[in-house]
Amino acid sequence: MVDVNLSRVVLYEGANRQYIYLREAEGERSFAIVIGTTEAYEIARVIRSDPPKRPLTHELLYRTIQAVGSEVIGVDIVRLERDTYYASLRVRPDGGEPVEIDARPSDAIAIALRARCPLRVARAVIDAAATD
Repeated sequence: MVDVNLSRVVLYEGANRQYIYLREAEGERSFAIVIGTTEAYEIARVIRSDPPKRPLTHELLYRTIQAVGSEVIGVDIVRLERDTYYASLRVRPDGGEPVEIDARPSDAIAIALRARCPLRVARAVIDAAATD
């Protein structure tokens, strides 16, 4: 696994496809993931520290994870198939072993940003997707 950082969120007004860019933490390679508008605006909101008046879905899920005594410990983007990225949200139940939950990268990243936990990408994914 390769540690990455969210480097950019690109929002196109009126478009139904938005982009997030992930960049190697210790390197130069980066790649874009196409995501939905709702998720892109939610990620941008977290980056700007601009909470909504009421919890939206990602905030609700994050608060629920915390309320049951668990913690989000990371996000792994685990594979790329036919231009679709697959991710796992890694959660540690209170006193338990970490659990991997299948998730869309955009949802997992929106939650991970709240938890301030690491983002990782499988080496094969970044090798296939990255641009220098």
